[in-house]
Amino acid sequence: MDKIKGYIDHLIFRNSDNGYTVMVVNHEGEELTCVGTFPVITEGELIEATGHYTEHAVYGTQFQIQKLEIKDPEDTAAIERYLGSGVIKGIGIALAARIVRKFKEDTFRIMEEEPERLAEVKGISEKKAREISEQVSEKRDMRKAMIFLQQYGISNTLGAKIYKQYGARLYAVIQDNPYQMADDINGVGFQIADEIASKVGIHTDSDFRVRSGILHVLTRIALEGHVYLPKMELLARTVELLGVSQELVEKHIMDLAVERRLILKEQEGQICVYGINAYYTELNTAKMLHDLNISCKIDEKKISRRMDKLGKHSGYELDELQKEAVVTAAGHGLLVLTGGPGTGKTTTINAMIDYFDSEGLEVRLAAPTGRAAKRMQEATGCEAQTIHRMLEISGAADEEEGPKQFERNEENPLEADVIIVDEMSMVDIYLMHALLKAVTVGTRLILVGDRDQLPSVGPGSVLKDIIESECFPVVCLTHIFRQEGGSDIVLNAHKINKGEHIVMDNKSRDFFFLKREDANVIISVALTLIQKKLPSYVDADPYDIQVLTPMRKGLLGVERLNTIFQQYLNPPSPEKNEKDTGRCKLREGDKVMQTRNNYQMEWEVRGKYGIPVDKGCGVFNGDMGIIREINTYAEMVTVEFDECRFAEYSFKELEELELAYALTVHKAQGSEYPAVILPLLNGPRMLMNRNLLYTAVTRARSCVTIVGSPYAVNQMIDNKYEQIRYTSLRQRICEFVL
Repeated sequence: MDKIKGYIDHLIFRNSDNGYTVMVVNHEGEELTCVGTFPVITEGELIEATGHYTEHAVYGTQFQIQKLEIKDPEDTAAIERYLGSGVIKGIGIALAARIVRKFKEDTFRIMEEEPERLAEVKGISEKKAREISEQVSEKRDMRKAMIFLQQYGISNTLGAKIYKQYGARLYAVIQDNPYQMADDINGVGFQIADEIASKVGIHTDSDFRVRSGILHVLTRIALEGHVYLPKMELLARTVELLGVSQELVEKHIMDLAVERRLILKEQEGQICVYGINAYYTELNTAKMLHDLNISCKIDEKKISRRMDKLGKHSGYELDELQKEAVVTAAGHGLLVLTGGPGTGKTTTINAMIDYFDSEGLEVRLAAPTGRAAKRMQEATGCEAQTIHRMLEISGAADEEEGPKQFERNEENPLEADVIIVDEMSMVDIYLMHALLKAVTVGTRLILVGDRDQLPSVGPGSVLKDIIESECFPVVCLTHIFRQEGGSDIVLNAHKINKGEHIVMDNKSRDFFFLKREDANVIISVALTLIQKKLPSYVDADPYDIQVLTPMRKGLLGVERLNTIFQQYLNPPSPEKNEKDTGRCKLREGDKVMQTRNNYQMEWEVRGKYGIPVDKGCGVFNGDMGIIREINTYAEMVTVEFDECRFAEYSFKELEELELAYALTVHKAQGSEYPAVILPLLNGPRMLMNRNLLYTAVTRARSCVTIVGSPYAVNQMIDNKYEQIRYTSLRQRICEFVL
């Protein structure tokens, strides 16, 4: 091991998340580039480090630090250099020189023990002297805290949040009740708190642990789409998580309910347990829906005649149900328009836009995802946005704070007379709540979607619950227009939805079945389709052809398929940088998907020569893109998403990305692809069902190819099983009617 000693001249790069730093150290009178990971580091500090010299292919000789110790400055020159580096706000080079000239080697002791004496220096008032002293103490305390937190595996970014929240109290919090951090600080969940608690010796049946475990379970159920849990299921899950008695968990459920941190509600013969936020989100959503549901007097015949005239001018003809939808939208504040593929939902939306435009009303269009919004815009010729963008995400947003992350709300509502939202089956309860908060009473809200699609990735079954409440106007389109144009995708989708077996004789132009019974053969066929057959057939890039599968695990699961497809569609090359994330290997040129909502992620649209022409915040669960650059030196990955949006991820944020050559059907909701390939053999009954196959088939615009077993396809069609979602928006809506 080599050892160096010197002061930090300047920082070249620092990743604030993981502490990775590239800096120049003045060592024995020469500048030396040093790299390493440190909790807190500042220019001007004197360090003593051990490590070894390395030779970087691009940046030359570097010193790789393995152990670093911050030393107090040893002489007046070092003290002056440290203070003059800008580390203390308000002290520049000249003032640092005056302070050191006055107090010499005693400078730091004066700052900490007799800060009032700093006022003896010209240019420093008593107030400024106190501020300087506080900063010196703060920096020393923070370094001590970060080193303390690091032993528990807490990152620098999270450590800074903890220190900001508690200050010197953090030591007591961690020793007495680390679970408090899960309540107070975003980013410290139950698992982190529990690991810390085990290290400090807190008992497994601690009251703090049981309460935090209950709340953790009720938070995690959102990932399964639930809004609440039946009490008996909550008890079982919490007992399994904590390894404590059911009686102890039940006692704390009741205590939390008394404290109004949980809501217990009896419905349909059982006690249901809600987190406080989830319960009131559903309740307020129901109330706002009722508030919007106002009607006005209209001349239906006059509107129908006008629609005939507008239709002739625009080139469409409406059937009776489509006319009914336009008339209902004109006369009501809230309308649900539903129907399967090819039933004319888009034509009806266009007719509504034409009618409201003719009335001089402002119409805004939105959809849950960027791809869905793009499709809506292409189909209507009018601007369409994601719901998130329409609601104007705040860059300082926080995913766990629900609707607070949006600039548009009840105090700053959307300015529109009519709002039409497509792909409503994808909208979860929290996004719906945020949308309704921004819609004023008197604005017409039209919700469009297919109730038979898979439910939203997030919690709730909003569209289904609204329809089943039977409290609002609903128009269900049934006539299949696209079938008349010869689309077997539409025909087979409706057959699947009705539980009818489909014809797999390959006489179709857009729906094919290739019988294969071996998983590896199926993968080989899929690769041939992507690379050679389908791109020219549907006039698309191979990356636009999407493989969809029911499962994540298994021989035909997403994880295995992506590893294999990456090897063939984007093979390794000396010219492509890579990064192993632990879950998968990412490579420049890879097709990737964002796996969680990140409201703070900044993006920019780049024009000619890479010059930014637009920017914003927010990359969302389901957004797909291509990795354009992996910068191993700066530890950053650049991804280009739809609409030329470029976002930069630190290496620590790569857990939000996964390969997307193959997707689960659930992740493909709201998207449409030129061609879809479905590899189907066997799998869990809960996944291999009719609802999933129907959703998968309807993701294709021009071509569906099923590769696999006809038995598996027919089994899916016969299997009506749908996973239970614990939601109660329907009940909350009906309560307002009674």
